[in-house]
Amino acid sequence: MRILENLCIGCGQCVILCPVGAITLIDDKAVISEDSCVECNVCHRDANCPVDAIKPPRLKWPRIIRSAFSNVIAPHKITGIPGRGTEEMKTNDLTNRFKEGEIGFSIEIGRPGIGTKLANIELFTKPLSKIGVEYEKASPVTSLLEEDKIHIKEDIKNEKVLSAIIEFKIDENKVPRVLRVIREVEPQIDTVFTVGIISRFSNGAIPILDTVKKNGFEIRPNAKINVGLGIL
Repeated sequence: MRILENLCIGCGQCVILCPVGAITLIDDKAVISEDSCVECNVCHRDANCPVDAIKPPRLKWPRIIRSAFSNVIAPHKITGIPGRGTEEMKTNDLTNRFKEGEIGFSIEIGRPGIGTKLANIELFTKPLSKIGVEYEKASPVTSLLEEDKIHIKEDIKNEKVLSAIIEFKIDENKVPRVLRVIREVEPQIDTVFTVGIISRFSNGAIPILDTVKKNGFEIRPNAKINVGLGIL
């Protein structure tokens, strides 16, 4: 994103709205840090600049990858839907993505307020690939992986994005190994991350919860449950 210095009046509206703190006022002019900016387009779209001083540039590779994972209204070429997400994992009753005996995981690295470098993806994919997880083919993050399903493409490692979501599934009996990987990565990573677990009901219960608790993870009371009601 670019701010036209000759037009900027230093009102600071874009400074307040930037989700990663990439904009500052210097000598009463707004200045964007090129390294910190994730190309989310929030300043241009929502700051209501009174002098129209904010201009989106034509992005080239690899810079354009920032917009694909940060701009919530820009359709991603891999998924066809806006932003960094994929087809909702909670629609499993329709997609049957996760079958009996399989557990789905989503690991979202970075969030508004801090973001993440794409290099952080490898902190998880290196040990997870050794376990034998199956990455979601339609996920934007999976498209960044090399054929070995371990490394991401070298020319995008230093690109910063709002967040990136690693999606995969694994046999239920391997869940403790995945949870150990998460514990091992936690002290290595320089940003925040959240973990989502997707499973099926069995006799009115969620059996995987006991496994998660036994491995020392707290279950947050914000689960999304699909009860399978549909149009007849």
